[in-house]
Amino acid sequence: MASSSASAALLSSPNHTFISPKFQTLGFSTSSSLSFQYKSLRSSVSIRPSTARRNSFVVRAGLPLVGNQAPDFEAEAVFDQEFINVKLSDYIGKKYVILFFYPLDFTFVCPTEITAFSDRYAEFEQINTEILGVSVDSVFSHLAWVQTDRKSGGLGDLNYPLISDVTKSISKAFNVLIEDQGIALRGLFIIDKEGVIQHSTINNLAIGRSVDETLRTLQALQFVQENPDEVCPAGWKPGEKSMKPDPKGSKEYFAAI
Repeated sequence: MASSSASAALLSSPNHTFISPKFQTLGFSTSSSLSFQYKSLRSSVSIRPSTARRNSFVVRAGLPLVGNQAPDFEAEAVFDQEFINVKLSDYIGKKYVILFFYPLDFTFVCPTEITAFSDRYAEFEQINTEILGVSVDSVFSHLAWVQTDRKSGGLGDLNYPLISDVTKSISKAFNVLIEDQGIALRGLFIIDKEGVIQHSTINNLAIGRSVDETLRTLQALQFVQENPDEVCPAGWKPGEKSMKPDPKGSKEYFAAI
């Protein structure tokens, strides 16, 4: 189960910020300026934070993951109150995947997200998509949380697996690990049937994610993959007008709205 010290770190971190993974090393400190080191340029820029931060963390990230093959992994998980193995590459050629990370079991924002995705699972299943949740907790912690009633802060039965990343290797591979706290930011990745990451969002610890927006983005992705000569404008939903990505076609779209 999650330790009290880790939970305290989670609750005291609302002001942390995550910067683009194009930066090789990113550090925050209350007593020093914010330093970015971009490895390929071998240069640095010093920026002083506008407000003091009571806590600090370091996120070490590589190149952007969107547009690239998702890092493969195999790990233990809890599903239907049983221990199972999940391998990400098993979904290639079969299903889209919503892979989302959350900081810790038995916390506060996390169960609202986890149960919200579970309650809407059928909508994702209808469009050939699996949902996978990941945290650094053990499978025993996951199982205990699933066996706890929602009214008592638990999850109850879920419609998708919760993966255990006790080695933190999955969180590191997806560039969401806060190394000095040992927990993950709220990263969410949409992976297509070819195993390519097509979308990612990373929220700070205190900010929950939207199932509606995740579903809408997934639907837009599937539409443009099925219709490669079309693109989806802002806020597009199924049934709405799409756009041709050329000067003439775009004018037709703008004239019609």
